[in-house]
Amino acid sequence: MTNRRDFIKKSILTGAGLIVLPEIYKRTATAGTVSPNSLIRFAQIGCGREGTADYMGTIVHTDLCRLVALCDLDSKRLEIARKRVEKFYTDKGETNVNIKTYHDFKELIASPDIDAVIVSVPDHQHALVAVQAVLAGKDVYVQKPLTYAINEAKALRETVRAKKRILQTGSQQRSEKPWNTFRVASEAVRNGRIGKVQKVKIGIGIDRPKGVKFQPMPVPSTFDYERWLGPVSKQEYNEFRVHPQDSVDGRPGWITTEIFGLGMITNWGAHHIDIANWALGQELGGPITVESKADFMKDDVWTVHTTYHVEMLYPGEVQVVMDNTFKNGIEFIGTDGSVFCARGAERVTASDPVGANNDSRSSLWASKEGILYPRVTEGKIWTPSSDHYRNWIESIISRKEPVAPVEQSARSLETCAAAWISMKLGRKLEWDAKKETFKKDKEAVAMMGRKPSSPEYDLDRIMKQAGIKY
Repeated sequence: MTNRRDFIKKSILTGAGLIVLPEIYKRTATAGTVSPNSLIRFAQIGCGREGTADYMGTIVHTDLCRLVALCDLDSKRLEIARKRVEKFYTDKGETNVNIKTYHDFKELIASPDIDAVIVSVPDHQHALVAVQAVLAGKDVYVQKPLTYAINEAKALRETVRAKKRILQTGSQQRSEKPWNTFRVASEAVRNGRIGKVQKVKIGIGIDRPKGVKFQPMPVPSTFDYERWLGPVSKQEYNEFRVHPQDSVDGRPGWITTEIFGLGMITNWGAHHIDIANWALGQELGGPITVESKADFMKDDVWTVHTTYHVEMLYPGEVQVVMDNTFKNGIEFIGTDGSVFCARGAERVTASDPVGANNDSRSSLWASKEGILYPRVTEGKIWTPSSDHYRNWIESIISRKEPVAPVEQSARSLETCAAAWISMKLGRKLEWDAKKETFKKDKEAVAMMGRKPSSPEYDLDRIMKQAGIKY
């Protein structure tokens, strides 16, 4: 593995930074074979909606990587993924394509034939899968939000540090494709083009009740529901709280079920808080105080928050406000102007919620000329990343930090989860970004983690066995 990576790394550094691989290290379509030592061999863990987007977004970089294995607890989804991947390679002229499939991710990460894994499981399992993958020596791509709870984010970060692995978070808004609006706006803000930042307004959309009361359903024979629950205590099965059985691409119900995901505050919040932190120069910091109000779904199969209002005070007297009435996006307001960035009306699926799109501004807007363009070419800017998945593979090869590293995504999760904890407690909280904990509030501190369902899913036990403190 090391020799292969060193070889490819030298090739990357050839030709003014361009990726130029020797011919013997490229796939030979005419022969229908691939040199087993030529490419980064990656695997996909979790083959649902986001998992499909992740492996299909990565697999296209055939000059750098090769998908060799898939894992899912739903055999129907696993088979769909296998067929899609094998079709991708056969459409390129290959023959005898054989993608390994796994039910248990632990068997997958134990394989020496796999260099890296993409973790696209539900939020409540992110930390457990990613930590154990890193401990097994794998480089990792983890869907956002980084983890479900604050303590889990700290554990994953310390594991990555200890094992010197590469971890990219699925915060695609940092990369030029498919949305460069966030990078352009962030560069403008961080380079002082709107003056001193006074306020940031963030819209993250809103979830609405399903309108169906919870009723137990029989578990499909093709789905290992008990293992899917993992660290969560035993729950009766209902398809609306897990994922649709008739579609891989449909929006899963665990996103709107609080024991599995915290709702929009970490769903879209992880994306937009990440950009706000980035633009404010707080990617390794966070708020000073957090005060949230929210309504939660009742008598419904879903359980997350609906309406919300969050106010956070950041260093420099910057006020960051999230409200369900704001347009989905981020507006930075400074002493010399303002700038707004968003994805436009983009939805992953037709069922995805959007914010209050009641103004006519585009997905990238500034209050006056000169704020956005010409693009900032000096000062406080970041290394461009044209493609988020490619950046991950290139970082694995070069051993350089990716555009959305664990150090920074952990802070984004902490901020979102702190807002959720304030929502649940209904009071203002003080956050110590340096110590990564709440001040003088034992109840809030207790909500930074959760009790596992069994020793198998005890992250504290896993970390202690690995000899890693967090």
